[in-house]
Amino acid sequence: MDMEVTAWTSLHSAITAQQDRRPFSRATLRRIAVFARPHRRGLTLFLLLSVVGALLAVATPVLASRVVDVIAGGGGGGGGGGTVTRLALLIALIAVAEAGLGLLTRRLSATLGEGLILDLRTAVFDHVQRMPVAFFTRTRTGALVSRLNNDVIGAQRAFSNTLSGMVANTVTLLLTLVVMLSISWQITLLALVLLPVFVLPARRMGARMAALQREASTLNAAMGTQMTERFSAPGATLVKLFGRPADESAEFTARARRVRDIGIRTAMSQSAFITALTLVSALALALVYGVGGAFALRGTLDAGSVVALALLLTRLYAPLTSLAGARVEVMSAMVSFERVFEILDLKPLIAERPDARPVPEGPVAVEFDGVTFGYPSADKVSLASLEEVAALDSRGGTEVLHEVSFRAEPGRMVALVGSSGAGKSTIAQLLPRLYDADAGTVRLGGVDVRDLTAASIRDTVGMVTQDGHLFHESVRANLLLARPEATEAEVWDALRRSRLDGLVVSLPDGLDTVVGERGYRLSGGERQRLTIARLLLARQRVVILDEATAHLDSTSEAAVQEALAEALAGRTAVVIAHRLSTVKAADLILVVEDGRIVERGTHTGLLAAGGRYEELYRTQFATGGPGRDAAAQPAASGGTGATSGA
Repeated sequence: MDMEVTAWTSLHSAITAQQDRRPFSRATLRRIAVFARPHRRGLTLFLLLSVVGALLAVATPVLASRVVDVIAGGGGGGGGGGTVTRLALLIALIAVAEAGLGLLTRRLSATLGEGLILDLRTAVFDHVQRMPVAFFTRTRTGALVSRLNNDVIGAQRAFSNTLSGMVANTVTLLLTLVVMLSISWQITLLALVLLPVFVLPARRMGARMAALQREASTLNAAMGTQMTERFSAPGATLVKLFGRPADESAEFTARARRVRDIGIRTAMSQSAFITALTLVSALALALVYGVGGAFALRGTLDAGSVVALALLLTRLYAPLTSLAGARVEVMSAMVSFERVFEILDLKPLIAERPDARPVPEGPVAVEFDGVTFGYPSADKVSLASLEEVAALDSRGGTEVLHEVSFRAEPGRMVALVGSSGAGKSTIAQLLPRLYDADAGTVRLGGVDVRDLTAASIRDTVGMVTQDGHLFHESVRANLLLARPEATEAEVWDALRRSRLDGLVVSLPDGLDTVVGERGYRLSGGERQRLTIARLLLARQRVVILDEATAHLDSTSEAAVQEALAEALAGRTAVVIAHRLSTVKAADLILVVEDGRIVERGTHTGLLAAGGRYEELYRTQFATGGPGRDAAAQPAASGGTGATSGA
């Protein structure tokens, strides 16, 4: 390692040391040990090889000094020549050993680091999947993804770089000091006197560079968020309809320009720093050669020792500068662990009991018995750092459902109607256990959903929501999400029954056509019919339709209603609809207002009662009668978001 590389190492360590100075606890170290335990054999071997590498690094300058001594001693005879040859061969063997050891150490480092990344990412991903829907309604997706990427990689550095570096640098430093002191304690002390000139500028420059890097990271994150939001299909549409593209461009350009300026300042500061420290390094070498040469001329030091001291000098400065910031480097790496553990420490509100059992076989009844519910507050489901706010919103827990009770008999349809925000979608979300009731009981097949396995609930309850969400994958992949083992014939049967087979045949790659982000390459009606096809393919015994036909025109709606009628035959159904014409045939209609069931009965009976249902019906058809309902009503008139209470 030459002096310029040493200078770069010093600068990097100093910058890293300034990134985060938060302390870490012993509890964090114990949890890290749990993740490291499966890799302990590889970690032990890695540390041993690092020590051997440090020993070999110090051996080369010592052997080089012996070569110089033999030559300077006039060993031109056969014996001296043989000694030089043997020493040269030994130096060559050490070089080969160092190269091979370096490759092996790098392989172990990569294996340990990537293995740790795999363990951490898998743990976080699996844990996040168990979080309630409320977690995802509050969390910024980019902040969560950053934990899976940047922080996991930062945690990996603690194993693959920081830990091994500390061991290797400590061994190298101790051996180098012992050898240099044994050669000339005077020159060694003089070399150490120059160390503050080498280290202190690095610390000061590190603070400045760290501040610039933090600002650049913040600006890059802001630009990334702006691009992510504006470059999505709905975001781009919003900007074109209501935004000001020129202002958007100006805001982005201002941030990008500041990043450019920081880049220039950073490059110039680095160059000035490296030049200065390289000069100091040259002065240190000059000191060794000057003082050592004087000692050699006086006969108190041989020429080989002067060469050895010069070669050992870089092996002294590099470990010293690295170890000077080792503590804060370790703390910076540990911070990444703590940020990962923050996610793992969030307790899922929905947990499966150890003795959970499957939903009983056969037709399934749905029952709500005195159910009361309020959406959880942010401190129960989220982190301020994931929401990118200073403090979490303390609001929450307010009841949105009050003593809701009803029963849907097996094979029957129950319809929920009422104003937007009345609580209809909230009722629907309790059934597949996206949330748990605060009081009362939700039952499937006569069993409390909290006593059922999550897998059996998924296999029993199917849901089509208003937004008809699709993944950026193929038609086939989006359908098989419901039932991976479905055959090709079953897939096409579901498409036919949802009146979508003709469209899929016309697509360029048929079932393998990618539908785009959130399915935006399809029309709203096509997206919704594809989600209905997914429901048909799943063949679940209980079906929830939350405004499932809201985005369809009258022709498509009529076709899909026929398919749904076929799909719902013999199944228990809970249907939420603002278009009252779609729920006339329901066996039971529940009118929900302010989280309470205020009326219940059949379509005919509720109209005759002259209550809230009759008012909704009369208002909806006042402009032209029932025939106008499917075509005239606005799509998506009621929200399905968890926080809306719809």
